[in-house]
Amino acid sequence: MKDFQSYLTETGEVGFVEGSRSCIVMASGLPGVTSQEIVMFENSEIGQVMTLKKDSIEILLLTKKSIRVGSKIVRTKEYMSITMSPELLGKTLNSLGYLVSLGKAPGAFSAKKPEEARRIEIHPPGMSERKQVEKQLETGVALVDLVLPIGKGQRELIIGDRKTGKTDFLNQTMISQARSGVVCIYAVIGQKRTDTLLLDQFLTEKGIRGNTIIVSSTSADAPGLIYLTPYVAMTIAEYFRDQGKDVLLILDDLTTHARAYREISLLAKRLPGRGSYPGDIFYSHARLIERAGAFTKASITCLPVAESTLGDLSGYIQTNLMSMTDGHIFFDIELYNQGNRPAVNAFLSVTRVGHQTQSKLERELSNSISSFLVIYDRMKQFMHFGTEASASAQNILVQGTRLDMFFNQGSDVIFDISFSIFIIGCIWAGKVNDMKPFDFKKKISSLYSIYSTNSDYKKKIVSLVSVDSFKELIAIIKRDGDVYFTHI
Repeated sequence: MKDFQSYLTETGEVGFVEGSRSCIVMASGLPGVTSQEIVMFENSEIGQVMTLKKDSIEILLLTKKSIRVGSKIVRTKEYMSITMSPELLGKTLNSLGYLVSLGKAPGAFSAKKPEEARRIEIHPPGMSERKQVEKQLETGVALVDLVLPIGKGQRELIIGDRKTGKTDFLNQTMISQARSGVVCIYAVIGQKRTDTLLLDQFLTEKGIRGNTIIVSSTSADAPGLIYLTPYVAMTIAEYFRDQGKDVLLILDDLTTHARAYREISLLAKRLPGRGSYPGDIFYSHARLIERAGAFTKASITCLPVAESTLGDLSGYIQTNLMSMTDGHIFFDIELYNQGNRPAVNAFLSVTRVGHQTQSKLERELSNSISSFLVIYDRMKQFMHFGTEASASAQNILVQGTRLDMFFNQGSDVIFDISFSIFIIGCIWAGKVNDMKPFDFKKKISSLYSIYSTNSDYKKKIVSLVSVDSFKELIAIIKRDGDVYFTHI
């Protein structure tokens, strides 16, 4: 940006600070200023115009430095924008689009061939630019991919208490998608700086850093910067979408974003609503989420994260986000404490458009698993009374135990959908029910190692699960299942 004097010479308008409340500045003057325009103070700090009143304006500070009453302000005739380029891949940016490096001050991003500068506040694309969600987004987590599938272009809320494995699931999804060529953008909203550093280290260790972008704001940043973070990340996602690339966008998390916006709103003395949140918090989040979707050029799959308290899904921000997304995946604290990884509650989770991306076999399999999980859960509750189980009940319990063991992946394990379908078919066909639990887990690990490294074996599994009927798959595995347990 230019300096204060250059903007003053260019615009010929000067204003003065009349009052300051933390991140909100009240000013007079600047008759030609417009909403969301960037203004500069005489100490070279910047802010964004929030509200235009009859005799004054409200400015949101984009810095934690204090502004003295009486300071001069000048218009810039510019709006918050980010310089776009393919060179953003592998970078970590802050909410102003500056590069962030460990132990260094933020520096301006300067690409060798900058494509364009894009405003971060735009209207969502209309229906003419959208299309139906048709392709599935593989997360690498068998329970989600088979029972709660996510489509490319879907907006799926990830919700649960703190420390219930949400981040592990998001990391698994990023690994699975980045390796398939999808651009992954992770927005770290108002978290600890160490969280960003650990994420960068994780992506580097997994070899996918070159296909990911991190947009980060920390809890120590100004509320204005925390508020802008998801909009900057969405703008970058739209740039790569327009390049014809599918994008996975993770917003972690929007409850922190809502708290930052509440702080801004209360300091601006706006009328508080439910939970003291501003009345337009729904609009603020909805206009952001609506910018994702399946488009004619490519897709933006958005996974916003929301934090619940003691498993309560009825919070104001949580229910707002549920109403504007295409479903939610609920991470249950009770399941987590029982040792389930991932701790996804399949009964309280919803995917509204994901099933339309599945094949006929996958839909049949999903329905079979969902129905079986209900029966299995009731059977476990019934057995707590010490009732003697019949042969059929014992078979359900054994089959359910094997299913639980397979779905209990761990954060460092990723399964392809074809392999997951094969293992579920083996469980339904009774091929693994006689195995001891340890042998079953060891066999799955061994088979997936072969599947991942032996192209002939992988082709055979993919060919096997390409049938149209789940019953047909089970019949084939019952007849020829032993062949698939042999190294080819």
